[in-house]
Amino acid sequence: MEHLKRIKRELAYKGTLINIYKDTILIDNDRETTYDFIEHHGASAIIPIDKDGNIIMVRQYRNAIDDYTLEIPAGSLNQGEDNMTCAMRECEEETGYKPLKAEHLIDVHTTVAFCNEMIKIYYSDDIVPSKQNLDDGEFINVERHSLDELISMIYSGKITDAKTVAGLLALKHKLFYK
Repeated sequence: MEHLKRIKRELAYKGTLINIYKDTILIDNDRETTYDFIEHHGASAIIPIDKDGNIIMVRQYRNAIDDYTLEIPAGSLNQGEDNMTCAMRECEEETGYKPLKAEHLIDVHTTVAFCNEMIKIYYSDDIVPSKQNLDDGEFINVERHSLDELISMIYSGKITDAKTVAGLLALKHKLFYK
């Protein structure tokens, strides 16, 4: 097994949600290679479950893939915010439902090959109607689906978002083995 050591990190781009770096890596104290690295400051997601057992999902346009996706509500941490608070805030902002409590479900590194983004995923079956409060430039349609319907969408390729796939499958496992 080769020994790898980062010997240099150069900031290539500083953004509001991410920073992009060029890393120089020393391999076996012998040769160098470079990697692109995207630094993300953390995010949270939540699976809101209504009183009928349906999951409240958000459908939104994602520029990176130039398509609409069906996802669990999620967003980046605000400065000084803990992950559970972030998940509950994002749920209310995106869906118009406020979780009164939430439970941790799973943590997911979304793209380990080039990014350190970690999304902590929660779920809540204790939600109350509130008011949707979308960010500027955010256009979201709210949908309700059964867990079984969403699992079918995963296996048919209609849901491909990593946090959503991981979260829904983890929830199915948790409920099945409760």
